[in-house]
Amino acid sequence: MLDVRRMQLLREVVTSGSVTAAAANLGYTPSAVSQQMAALEKEAGAVLLERAGRGIRPTAAGRLLSEHAAVIGRQLAEAETALADLRAGRTGRLTVRYFATAGATLMAPALARFRREHPGVQVDLRVTDPDDPLREVAGGEADLAIVVAPRDRVHAGIRLVHLLDDPYRAVLPKGHRLAGRQIIELGELAGESWVGSESPGPCLDVLLAGCAAAGFAPRVVVESDDYPTAQGFVAAGLGVCLIPRMGLANRHSGVVVRRVRGPQPVRTIQAAIRETSATHLPLARLLAAFQAAAT
Repeated sequence: MLDVRRMQLLREVVTSGSVTAAAANLGYTPSAVSQQMAALEKEAGAVLLERAGRGIRPTAAGRLLSEHAAVIGRQLAEAETALADLRAGRTGRLTVRYFATAGATLMAPALARFRREHPGVQVDLRVTDPDDPLREVAGGEADLAIVVAPRDRVHAGIRLVHLLDDPYRAVLPKGHRLAGRQIIELGELAGESWVGSESPGPCLDVLLAGCAAAGFAPRVVVESDDYPTAQGFVAAGLGVCLIPRMGLANRHSGVVVRRVRGPQPVRTIQAAIRETSATHLPLARLLAAFQAAAT
């Protein structure tokens, strides 16, 4: 196999016209350059240099390797520049996973800020389940994920960074007996028919744990696929439900939204990154953009 450093040395010899001149330009001794040229000829299996008067000139094989050395030199310089840009956060690509209700509240402002500051970094986005992205981050399929996870959750190789706490609100049909209250005791909804607003997963776990702490399990009479649909069912008088504040950006005109207590269920929104990627500059700056959006 040809040694790239020796090829670069050959290029200098050919360009300067002599071993002595090449040695002077590079700060080597002429004997050291000659030894390296002899080693390169052995690797190439061909004579690379021949005498021409007081100087030397390349053979056909020498010209060929010298030309390739020039190409390699340019490619190495380009690679060093590209690497420097990547380290400085000027270029690169980040893969991000997030769940739907985090889009408008967190994703949009964070991404807008990041793109203003780092227009050369591409960000690939995909909506996914609030819990599933942890596996993608751990497996290297995603660089960052917005997840619902308790603060004390531990996942091997993953760093969870708290962004915000998202409290659940009671959603009632207009004219409901509790609609005139500003704050509702969660236990007061124990005997109500409920509209299911969450799919199985960490968000539903938070909701059910809150109801259990209030001494009841919600009697779900109709399920929904998303928060707007759940509000529509509530507005039609089919039941009440709990929806996190981030899921109430677009409120149905037929419902009222009230704070709850005793307890107030709260889902914790965190950013998940791999521990090994924590010092990657573009990723660190994207995480900072999420933290700024969360506050």
